Amino acid sequence: MLWRKSRSPFTWHQLDHGAPLGAPLALHEWLSDTGSLTRKLEKALLYPDDRHLELQILADCKQDLVASEKKFFSRPMNRSRIREILLCDQGEPIVMARSVLPITSSIGSNHTILKLGHKPLGAVLFAKVLKGRFRPIRQIVRLDHHHPEWKVCQRRYADLPKRVWARRTLYHLNGHPLLVMEIFLPALLAKLQRTD
Repeated sequence: MLWRKSRSPFTWHQLDHGAPLGAPLALHEWLSDTGSLTRKLEKALLYPDDRHLELQILADCKQDLVASEKKFFSRPMNRSRIREILLCDQGEPIVMARSVLPITSSIGSNHTILKLGHKPLGAVLFAKVLKGRFRPIRQIVRLDHHHPEWKVCQRRYADLPKRVWARRTLYHLNGHPLLVMEIFLPALLAKLQRTD
């Protein structure tokens, strides 16, 4: 099993259907949506087609995985390429993302694709020309300063609140696994309420 059976919002649990346990109602559709988060954000924030969220790269280098990330991969792995970014609206961070891109997932046909630069990873994962995507595994949690995932993210983004909702998804790109965690920052909810 990749997840514990506890229904506590402070424990990662798999989301197959139904409402995310304990999450604010305004975040339910964001935590459970299976499409491109970047596209969904731009639509919700009323971006025209020629305007995009700003992407700030915090890190894109080999790093250690936290224990719960290692469980998603079939072979033992301590270090991997990890990319941490902020998605910003008018300079204000609204989502932090941490992507684990195993070295074996970045070779062959994926080598060119995963030269991301300032492109969001979602732009690659949800490109219509790609084949071999599988139904993703999705987990959610209410992260706090006791979680190792929170601690590693807070080292890159010092303003990370002490309690935030997050989701993580195991994708496959041309048959190779990639793990993406997205943290929903308080500014996002405030902006969504203003556009309602």
